[in-house]
Amino acid sequence: MKKAALIVTGTLLVVACGRNYTPSSPSQVPQNDSSPIGAASEVSAALGTPLVAQAEGHSGFGFNGTVSGFPTGKVFLTGGGAYDPDSHFVHAGGGFTCIKGVLQGPLSISINPDDPGPCLDDQGIRWDTADVLDRTTFKCTGSATDETAVTSDTTVVLQADFYRTGDGNDESFTAKMIVSSHDISSNFPGVNLWVQGVGCGTAQAVHFSK
Repeated sequence: MKKAALIVTGTLLVVACGRNYTPSSPSQVPQNDSSPIGAASEVSAALGTPLVAQAEGHSGFGFNGTVSGFPTGKVFLTGGGAYDPDSHFVHAGGGFTCIKGVLQGPLSISINPDDPGPCLDDQGIRWDTADVLDRTTFKCTGSATDETAVTSDTTVVLQADFYRTGDGNDESFTAKMIVSSHDISSNFPGVNLWVQGVGCGTAQAVHFSK
């Protein structure tokens, strides 16, 4: 919400790329240097991630991917930014689309009185961050057991705000998310991306730098 003006350029870019890339499942990962990888690199450049991380000693990251697993919903995310868990500095954001409507969890309950209702099919335009969290418990499916992710140089736990078209600087949803360069779940090998109440997925073009 507080960073909307700073990340609008990156957001317009990643939304355009994100809407052209909607894999049918998180396991369908391209093995080439096609547009999603280029998109993540351009997002990182647009957000100034490498410069911020290098100049201030922060950790930088970039990614794109799709998450699902709960009874309803599939969400595509792309973007990146920089963070410092010690000072709780974070400057990150990117594109966001509900490929399929989310009818449980935080993305099903709007906190914006001017834009009520859940995130439905093809809604969503961007996300940004409210805080970097030390850790969180998470589930990849509604029936899975709780696991824990901890923020480090290669994993970031975020409190994120999610916006739909027309929201301006007033987000519709707020939810936790995890991005990592490695597996985050012992029960679901290969997943390194999570959104609260939606599920897990395999993020591509993941890059962490210090």
